[in-house]
Amino acid sequence: MTQDPISNMLVSIKNGYSQNKANVSTPFSKIKIEILRVLKKTNYIKDFKYNEIKRSIQIDLKYFDDFPAINLIKRISKPSRRAYSQAKNIPRPRLGYGIIVMSTPEGVMTHQTAKKKRLGGEIICEVA
Repeated sequence: MTQDPISNMLVSIKNGYSQNKANVSTPFSKIKIEILRVLKKTNYIKDFKYNEIKRSIQIDLKYFDDFPAINLIKRISKPSRRAYSQAKNIPRPRLGYGIIVMSTPEGVMTHQTAKKKRLGGEIICEVA
């Protein structure tokens, strides 16, 4: 059975927040870098750094008055069951708060950007 590297990264972020850690580390991959770029742009994480020697990514977690910036981080599309959506059918995040990270033909982006550009694609995860 193969592991899902994106799920592992999301779980390490979730666990890092539950333990009030300042940062967490995860193995490197290009798709993870793109997802982290979206999370940084939307202010869900402080920053991330790629360590070439260890081939890992260090993710600096963000807190607001000792409360985690991320309350929910959930993988939607899994290797066993992929989830795709057309531009007009992109789901909304819970209660309208948060973002849905999508992989489109023009790269990884939030659901709002994908709707504006009228792009569909794979729904990677939901963050709130």
